[in-house]
Amino acid sequence: MVGPVDSLRNLGPKSRAMLGEIGITDTDALRSLGAVETFARLRFRFGRQVTRNMLHALAAALAGIDWRQLSAEHKAELDRAVDARINDAERSREIDNGQV
Repeated sequence: MVGPVDSLRNLGPKSRAMLGEIGITDTDALRSLGAVETFARLRFRFGRQVTRNMLHALAAALAGIDWRQLSAEHKAELDRAVDARINDAERSREIDNGQV
């Protein structure tokens, strides 16, 4: 079901504003990208002010549950996926800049 991101659990006004700044204003856009890619884009745009709590909140929002209900294993899996995504992007940036 498509709706505004403010219809999702776990996302407060600041989170919704950040999502809006990267062009994610509805649930369909968030679902299309997924939690990991959305988090990576937020991290690239806003830096370290976007924490892993945001990643977990996004994943839980997409699942329709409270972020505290995510298992430690699921959180660890999300963290590994984000680490891989960010490392790939940084490596690509280094290659593009001739640093490798």
